[in-house]
Amino acid sequence: MKIAIGCDPNARHLKEVLKKACEEQGHIVEDMGSEDPIYANTAIAVGNNVVSGKSDRGILVCGTGIGMSIAANKVKGVYAALLTDVYSAERAIKSNNSNIACLGAFTVGEKLAVELVRKWLSCEFDPLTSSAPKVAKYKEYDEGRDIIIK
Repeated sequence: MKIAIGCDPNARHLKEVLKKACEEQGHIVEDMGSEDPIYANTAIAVGNNVVSGKSDRGILVCGTGIGMSIAANKVKGVYAALLTDVYSAERAIKSNNSNIACLGAFTVGEKLAVELVRKWLSCEFDPLTSSAPKVAKYKEYDEGRDIIIK
């Protein structure tokens, strides 16, 4: 899998840890930077990279992961999820079909961050689950087709 990764200057160390862990799992990692203090620039760049198909998924890291998540979700077609625990990392894909994982360098330790990313990358969305209509709803909204789904 090809992974785009980026962070703000506060999260440079954790980004490097995650980059190494992804590479050790056999993923190809495109480092999209860590120097821009305006983390939204990095989030948008990673988001565009994923949506365009250049990368399969993306990983973003800032102090809490919240700012990156908000910024990335402004890119049409991005479904960024803040990962804080293993169950949520799994459900981010299986129930929500997220394509970008966001983490907080100040809120999640290195070992947990690596485990969260490993879990997230190991999961796939199942379009036959009860979550499929929910995912379809936000994808339709993104595409400008705001249809009521019941």
